[in-house]
Order: sequence, then C-alpha cells, then structure tokens
Amino acid sequence: MKKDPDLEAALSRNRRWMVNNQIKNIILRCPNQVVPLEHLQKKFKTLDLQGKALNWLKKYPCCFEIYLENDEYHCRLTKRMIHLVEEEELVKDMQEPVFVQKLAKLLMMSVNQRLNVTKLNELKHSFGFPDDYIIRILPKHPEMFRLVNNGWRKSSMEIELLAWNPDLAVSAVEASAQKQGIEPCFSCSLPSTWIKSWQRFEEFNAIPYISPFLNPRGLEEGSKEMEKRIVGLVHELLSLTLWKKLSIVKLSHFKREFALPEKLNVLLLKHPSIFYVSNKYQIYTVLLREAYNGSELVDKNPLVIVKNKFGDLMQEGLHEYNQRRRGVNLEKKRKCMNLMKPERRKVASSETSNQDDNGDTLGGLGRLFDPEERKRFYKVLFDER
Repeated sequence: MKKDPDLEAALSRNRRWMVNNQIKNIILRCPNQVVPLEHLQKKFKTLDLQGKALNWLKKYPCCFEIYLENDEYHCRLTKRMIHLVEEEELVKDMQEPVFVQKLAKLLMMSVNQRLNVTKLNELKHSFGFPDDYIIRILPKHPEMFRLVNNGWRKSSMEIELLAWNPDLAVSAVEASAQKQGIEPCFSCSLPSTWIKSWQRFEEFNAIPYISPFLNPRGLEEGSKEMEKRIVGLVHELLSLTLWKKLSIVKLSHFKREFALPEKLNVLLLKHPSIFYVSNKYQIYTVLLREAYNGSELVDKNPLVIVKNKFGDLMQEGLHEYNQRRRGVNLEKKRKCMNLMKPERRKVASSETSNQDDNGDTLGGLGRLFDPEERKRFYKVLFDER
C-alpha cells in the first residue's frame, strides 16, 4: 500500500504517547506511586525500548520526576501529570455508560455472543476500557453480562452477553446512512486521481451492505457477501476504538469469535479506499481512513482529548529537554574554542620568531636570493661602470 505521510505521522505521534502511557501505568501500580529505575529498566524490553530508562525519562521532565535516594534512582509522576491522571479518572467515570454499550456491541458481533477475557484485555486500551473494566462494569449490569469459565483456567475465562439489545445492533455505517436518508454504504477517502482504486471501490460498494451484527453462519466462506460482512465488521470495530486503529496481529486473535479469514491483512489490503495498512515499527496496523483529516482525528472521544493533553505535556517536556541539550552543546563548543585560541597565538608567535631569527642570520644577503633583487643589483652595477 502506498504510504500516506499524514497517517504515518499520526502513528509516529501515538507511538511515543503509548510508551509513556504504559510507563505512567507502571508507576501508578507501584507502592506510593514510586518506581525504582532498576525495576523500570527490566520492563523496557516489554515496551520495545532499548537503552537506559534514565535517558528516556530525562527527555520528558514535565511528565516524570527523577530523584536519588539511598544511592538509587527513583521515578514518580510530576504534579501536572497527577492532575491529568485525576482528570482522566473523572472522564472514565462519566464514560461508563459508553463502556457498557461498547462491550455489548463487541459481544453482539461475536459468533456465540462470548469473548475471551485474555484476548479482550489485549485490546482494552484501544477501546478505551479502564484496567478494571470487568470489576467496574459487570457487577453493575448482571442482566446483561456474566463471567463463565468452563475450562477452569484463567486463560479460558469468557464474558457472555445475556440480553440482546436491538437498539445497539446499528453500525456506524448504518447510523450515518439513517442521518443522510440513504442506503447503508461505505465512503471512499482516496484522491480522485486513484482511478483504478475508485473503480474497484464502486464495484464493491454496489454489493448490498451486510450488518456486522448479522450471524455469518448463513454466508458462504470466500463469497462476495462474506467479504462485505468482514469489511463491515472491521469497519465497526475500528469505529469503536479511541484512535480508529487496531493491531492486525491482535485483531487476528479473534478469528474464531468474529469469523475472520486466515489472511486478514491480505483482505484489508484489497480495500485501500476504506482502510490504511501500515507496517510502521514492524507492527501491522489498520486505520480507518474516513476517521482522519490529515493526521488529526475528525471526531475525538472525551478520553482522547484528555490523552492529547498528556501528549502536549510530553511534547513540552521534550522541547525543554532539547533546548537544554542544545545549550549544553553550545557551551562545550564555546569552551573548546576558548582553549584553542591561546594555542593558536603561541603557534603564530613561534612562526614570527623563526622568521625574525632567519632574517638576522642572513642579514642583507637574504634579499639576494630574490630574483628581482638580483636583477636590480646587477643593473645598478653595470650602469655605474
């Protein structure tokens, strides 16, 4: 797929935010919300980071505070970061009804109205769910959800939907079509110059839309209708996420639950008008094209707005760090230049002294070695004769 600079920039910006958000969560889970740097260094491999944790944290002084205690470095959140964490918690409390709807929609799209908890935990932050979403949501809605564990193993624990809500069985595509008073269909976000892609999109869009909430058992595998249903399902899943993007590898873990094809990435690459597939950081990610205007999200969830404040604070700290580094480098350069000046003076003085010594030794005869001087000398000599 041809690279889109704006969408690649959005992924690059999110990458730094995701790493620092994970560091923030590690700190919050530690006693007194303080983490020894030695402990954080061990976690760096799981964050796909290399180098020293100290060097990384120093880049974000507005987010992380580093101090030395008992000859050991520790890290905690700055006061400004703590205020953002508190604001995020308030938004999560307000968003609880949205979490309930999202969880119900995910279960309604699954084949058996069940989802594995371990698999869902891999995507919980993408959907905006808090870490304690099971404890926070399920006990309050026993008429809708329940936990089941037929295998008696932690990894086999599942969330089951108990009540189907027809009001929630409306996809983002269908909701948009209802507002416009048209038949449900996908929108193309490609430039008009992509003629062949537009032609393929129009052919695909001519096939009647199939709701992702429809049970796929009646559809033939490999058919155009099944492909339409899968594209609609992935579109709806992306619409439910905060950043309108998902890891294809993590999404592929739900092949059985959502009846996804073996080669999901191949299918997504066939629809560049709807999805953008990137391999930035060696991680295959799918984005919903229509959700972005350039590198910015069109509609921002309240949680995204709070998280953007975190990103701004992170960027402010990074700018401060770069300015300080630039100042240190300029100071080093200035000191180096000052040290070199006396050496240059000594060398210049030595050269002058050598020239004077050579002149004194030769006396007036030194000028006779100059060809022009010799000519004048002989001219005067012969004219006098």
